Amino acid sequence: MKEYENNTDEELIQRQRAGERELSDYLIDKYKGMVLKKAHAMFLIGGEQEDLIQEGMIGLFNAVRDYQPDKNASFATFAALCVERQIYKAIEISGRQKHKPLNSYISLSEEDGPLKDTEDTSQQNPETIVISQENAQQMLEDIREALSPMENQVLNYYLEGADYHQIAKKMNKPPKSIDNALQRIRAKIHGMEF
Repeated sequence: MKEYENNTDEELIQRQRAGERELSDYLIDKYKGMVLKKAHAMFLIGGEQEDLIQEGMIGLFNAVRDYQPDKNASFATFAALCVERQIYKAIEISGRQKHKPLNSYISLSEEDGPLKDTEDTSQQNPETIVISQENAQQMLEDIREALSPMENQVLNYYLEGADYHQIAKKMNKPPKSIDNALQRIRAKIHGMEF
């Protein structure tokens, strides 16, 4: 990654948008320390520090995706703002009792994921069961379309039960690259409307 150190973040963003996808991993890795620092400075009622870190990483992912160099702000400033907003939004939402806890999730594993109906299917009519399965299948297809080929491969291994170290070995990539891919996958799924 030393070949990127002589470039500004703004130049790296332009190169990333021109097709050098690995630059996303580099920028996310470069600014992960900033996310950790901001997350550790906050407190989430009913949540864990890991929740804030994950929200901060979503903000960082959004910054890499949405940065516009023509707005007269450096990428570092924009990234810090996106991370802070995402963390503040998570804290605000978690403070409202009417919302689900921040650490609730959608599992993608076959045993308890979107393909498994949470209600007792013996109490449902066949039409409802088929519609639910079709909706779940469509959701999974939408997720797959939003992911890059590498992210889809990482997701496949992850759903098979491999952790990011095992996935890194299978794909012959650094564990950090796999960890970043999993963060991007979570961010993309979190940002989708179902």
